[in-house]
Amino acid sequence: QIQLVESGGKLVQAGASLRLSCVASGRALSIYNMAWFRQSPGKERELVASINRSGNTEIHLDSLKGRFTVSRDTIQNSIYLQMNGLKPEDTAAYYCAASLSLFVPTWPSEYAYWGQGTQVTVSI
Repeated sequence: QIQLVESGGKLVQAGASLRLSCVASGRALSIYNMAWFRQSPGKERELVASINRSGNTEIHLDSLKGRFTVSRDTIQNSIYLQMNGLKPEDTAAYYCAASLSLFVPTWPSEYAYWGQGTQVTVSI
């Protein structure tokens, strides 16, 4: 099984940049479809970004396009979420997830493996 550990979240001011990391162990993450989700209090967990087995990336929320990018380092067995121009509405717990499904799943329930999350808080 794959184990996932996120890091990089912290309190920042609006306009700042952060890079979140998700380090995998146990198995190579390149055999999984990988994703970043986020969840803020009272809201459902939402798909932010994904990178499939082939390394193709996608940002799934229109409000994040042009500000967030997702990348992978197969040597480090890690994926990253680069977040620029952060806004208060980006405040959430960010989670890394992995799936062995054929295609990149959209719903959290379709991911079998999760990290513990890392908190990003953006102040005005």
